[in-house]
Amino acid sequence: MTVCAKEEIWGKICNYYSHWIINFLLFIPEIPPVSPAAERLRYILGEDDDMPTPTLFTEMDTLQHEGDELEWKESARWVKFEEKVEEGGERWSKPHVSTLSLHSLFELRTCLQTGTVLLDLDGYSLPQIVEEIIERQIEEGMISPDLREKISFVLLRKHRHQTKKPIHRSFADMGKSSSSASELFFLLCCLPGHAQSRSMNDIADTPSTDQLKNKFMKKIPRDAEASNVLVGEVDFLTKPFVAFVRLAQATTLGGLTEVPVPTRFLFVLLGPQGKAKSYNEIGRAIATLMVDDLFSDVAYKARDREDLIAGIDEFLDEVIVLPPGEWDPKIRIEPPKKVPSAEKRLDMYPLGLMNGTAGGGGGLVEDEIFCGGLFLDIKRKLPWLPSDFYEGFHIQSISAVLFIYLGCITNAITFGGLLGDATDNYQGVMESFLGTALAGTVFCLFSGQPLIILSSTGPILIFEKLLFEFSKNNGIDYMELRLWIGIHSCLQCFILVATDASYIIKYMTRFTEEGFSSLISFIFISDAIKKMVGAFKYYPINTDFKPDYVTAYKCECLAPDPSDSFILTKQRLLNVTGLDWSQLSKKECLKYGGSLVGKSCKYVPDLALMSFILFFGTYSMTVSLKKFKFSRYFPTKLRKLISDFSIFMSIMTFVGLDMLMGLKTPKLIVPTEFKPTRPDRGWLVMPFGKNPWWIYLASFVPALLVTILIFMDQQISAVIVNRKENKLKKGCGYHLDLFWVGVLMAACSFMGLPWYVAATVISIAHIDSLKMESESSAPGEQPQFLGVREQRLTGILVFVLTGVSIFLAPVLQFIPMPVLYGVFLYMGVASLSGIQFWDRIKLYMMPSKHQPDFSFLRHVPLRRVHLFTLVQITCLAVLWILKSTFLAIIFPVMILGLMGVRKMLDMVFSQHDLAWLDDLLPEKEKKKKEDDKKKGKDKKKAKPDDSEDEVRNTSFCCPLQEAWITTCCCWLSACV
Repeated sequence: MTVCAKEEIWGKICNYYSHWIINFLLFIPEIPPVSPAAERLRYILGEDDDMPTPTLFTEMDTLQHEGDELEWKESARWVKFEEKVEEGGERWSKPHVSTLSLHSLFELRTCLQTGTVLLDLDGYSLPQIVEEIIERQIEEGMISPDLREKISFVLLRKHRHQTKKPIHRSFADMGKSSSSASELFFLLCCLPGHAQSRSMNDIADTPSTDQLKNKFMKKIPRDAEASNVLVGEVDFLTKPFVAFVRLAQATTLGGLTEVPVPTRFLFVLLGPQGKAKSYNEIGRAIATLMVDDLFSDVAYKARDREDLIAGIDEFLDEVIVLPPGEWDPKIRIEPPKKVPSAEKRLDMYPLGLMNGTAGGGGGLVEDEIFCGGLFLDIKRKLPWLPSDFYEGFHIQSISAVLFIYLGCITNAITFGGLLGDATDNYQGVMESFLGTALAGTVFCLFSGQPLIILSSTGPILIFEKLLFEFSKNNGIDYMELRLWIGIHSCLQCFILVATDASYIIKYMTRFTEEGFSSLISFIFISDAIKKMVGAFKYYPINTDFKPDYVTAYKCECLAPDPSDSFILTKQRLLNVTGLDWSQLSKKECLKYGGSLVGKSCKYVPDLALMSFILFFGTYSMTVSLKKFKFSRYFPTKLRKLISDFSIFMSIMTFVGLDMLMGLKTPKLIVPTEFKPTRPDRGWLVMPFGKNPWWIYLASFVPALLVTILIFMDQQISAVIVNRKENKLKKGCGYHLDLFWVGVLMAACSFMGLPWYVAATVISIAHIDSLKMESESSAPGEQPQFLGVREQRLTGILVFVLTGVSIFLAPVLQFIPMPVLYGVFLYMGVASLSGIQFWDRIKLYMMPSKHQPDFSFLRHVPLRRVHLFTLVQITCLAVLWILKSTFLAIIFPVMILGLMGVRKMLDMVFSQHDLAWLDDLLPEKEKKKKEDDKKKGKDKKKAKPDDSEDEVRNTSFCCPLQEAWITTCCCWLSACV
């Protein structure tokens, strides 16, 4: 075979395999290039470290010259943002974002490259640290030994902070004390020479009284450490003296820092005269870097000088330069409301490729063991049981209890009244109160997620109404039939728990969650508005009223016609012949057979208007006070207290206004006697004796529908409560929650009480009322959301108060119903906040230039966003229509239908778009791998036939992917 023939065959083989390799490389996710500095930092910061990096308080002091007197003066400080000492020297500037010159960052980089870097130095006092720095510089030949005393003298001068008086003092002032007299003697003796002849250690060894009493400590976390920056110019140096020191242990260095915080880092820059502005900018640069989350981690974990240089290089990679001709550098930039986390600067993969898990069901793992999910829930929740009680002892819990209590009793009264009308008082307000107290207390005591609030729902009400009508028309005892449906539903819930059926919520993505929660929120809002419209119908306003004819508006009671024999007979019986008909009330007039005549008889405009004032006033005042914590008035603690008790303060304000006006507005009606609503029933339902035997078995069918309703309502509400945005730390308990809901189904059925399930809107309101924020936020920094106060105490107290409400009737009867309708409106509106679906709806009415900078708008075309929103609106409209008809009984099936619609969207939208607009559905194979990993099983080697699938589902790290591409490209080029 000739050489040409061999080359031709070899070329064909290369072409064939190159095509295969290119296809193979397409499965590797594209990764944006990473700078060498970021790659080095990823290696440094990727090491496992259980200890979080402390918050750094950074203070910059500049050297001040007053004749021969030297002193370090505090010029700026940082916790998160920069605060400068104003030129007057009497106040701090407003916190602002530090703006640095690019030149100062490069000079800082040079300083760290050429200066002294001491990492993990064993330092116990400032003189010893200064001595170590100078000794190292002499050893490395950076300074001459004769400068030792001069540099040491300068670095150990006194530090004057904002709380101290300036050094401008007259000789008369110095002579008032013995210490000042000695200082005067020192100055007089040494005036012809230099100040170096003074005491070598002029800085205090212990924190002063001003430091210990500094109120600024409230803004600094307890575990914070300090980094001190000292910059200044002196006349005895010809080149800069630079040192960066990290102490092995944080040490309190006396009066060095404004607040008594132990120092971990020290940066010193002394240089020749004439460059004070440049030194100041370099000091600001290192101070800003030290409070940067990423660089501070690097500073703590750096092993050598090069790691610090890499940290500066990464910072330079992310720096945005503003042209001086387009922007005024004197402008102070306001701190942003939200700052991105430092981890995003090192993320290798974009969000669209990494977001591959569903939004709900965090922490939920399918277990193959019988009742495995239930056992895991119990095992997860038991260690937290003590903290579930003692963490509830907080003033914030009081406001949460009052808020949720009023919502619960209003809901119980409303639902109880409707249930009484639907079931001929077999279940009424009293049963609703007792059932709410019993079910809620038991659930909060033993459930997996005690933040969930149980309540009755609309679909349950419709089911009860249809069941009562069916029983009445077929001669079946309603209460006994309902008991057997509850027993069957309880058993079906147990089967769902035992088989880990709750795992289905893994497929409930944001699409399903937001559709369900939006529907419930709209129901709350519409019901509150309907109640107010009903008030205007009950107390109509005369729209034809004319002020000029005010004399014609009156209402009189006229006596009955004497010719009416029936009325005369009634009058004789009642002995009312001598009545003054003009003085009778409306009820008495009608009772005795009189008639009302006049244009104002049926109009009561003051009650309708007053009801609207109470309704809208409660809502608007609650919204205003809730936002008061972001106000600029009053101290932080007072603002937060007002925000926490906003609902209670609003209710009390408008209850007081109603009492002051004295109008007969509709009030809250609470049962006053502990007895069943219907006289002919007791508190216990017997299971046998009133229905045929086949009813006990046939009730399995309607129970199945109830079980689906309970399961979907409970689990979707639990998914919404357990969202990762709420930062819950104690884990979920889907199986345990469903178990107790099933137990309570049977218990309430035996007692003839309503059935209860998780209430979405009230549960969200419970979460919002218990949110925690950082108490020591940095100046200018918005308080950071820390999570939710997870405990069982608030829920237990709410339901205990609901149970004893029948004894609180004398007090509760003063609360106007319009005030509670305003609370309902607030609950509905507040639960819509933070829902992406609602934000996307508002985009329809916004021009593109006014649209907020949502992350999904950066990655998904607007038309695709609108299409996705339109699908959700259509699904919500269908659910609303079904809810408003007798078909509301199949409401839970329609929720399952939402999950089917979401699955079909995979054929309309790309996975990239869905990753930004929704959550990606979990893959079965991926789920198995995650389960195996969590159980600690060893991974089996993939079969050769599965190698391609393995490549499709594997995410390569940057070096491995680069090696693959480099090797294959070299091989291809050699073939060509």
